[in-house]
Amino acid sequence: LDEIGELPVDLQAKLLRALQEKEIRPVGSTKRVPINVRILAATNHNLEAAVEQGTFRKDLYFRLNVVTLRIPPLRERKQDIPLLVQHFLEKLSQSSHVERTISDEALKMMLAYDWPGNVRELENSIERASALSSGPCLQTADLPTAIQNAQIQPSTLSSANRIIPIAELEKQAILGTIDQLNGDKLMAARLLGIGKTTLYRKLKEYSSRD
Repeated sequence: LDEIGELPVDLQAKLLRALQEKEIRPVGSTKRVPINVRILAATNHNLEAAVEQGTFRKDLYFRLNVVTLRIPPLRERKQDIPLLVQHFLEKLSQSSHVERTISDEALKMMLAYDWPGNVRELENSIERASALSSGPCLQTADLPTAIQNAQIQPSTLSSANRIIPIAELEKQAILGTIDQLNGDKLMAARLLGIGKTTLYRKLKEYSSRD
């Protein structure tokens, strides 16, 4: 049950009754049908707050809240983006019979974006880019405007007018990319467009300076 927090109160009562009595009565029928199910419910709302506000039934909340799994938003697990992009491209290839890939620059843009719509937005963006792409490789121009406008802002800048040496910008780009990818140096080298040997040499230089 997706977005369980959006369920109207009258339907919450019916769902609770079905869970408690383990039977349902189909629409238009006079007979009840026994059920044996497990409920997996998802929401992006704070159900505890909804219970306090009276918009979600307390008894239904406790009936559903047996095991809780928190899935962090996509912006907190950007290392998953390359894998998800590959998955959605393969999924589209199976349905359209056209094998598609994505350019490194387009993938960089996707990693710089915060994805307020999470995985659904990522999937929709891949579908849109595939529909607009003039070739088998998705380019930056194929991505939604919001993603194209996303920029990686160096967190170490204290002022917009500060002049940053090129070597420092390079260091920020390398370390920032590795941090976003949770330490995946090989993927970072690919996205940055440098060889892994060069990357390891740069990291060694940064370590010796520190």
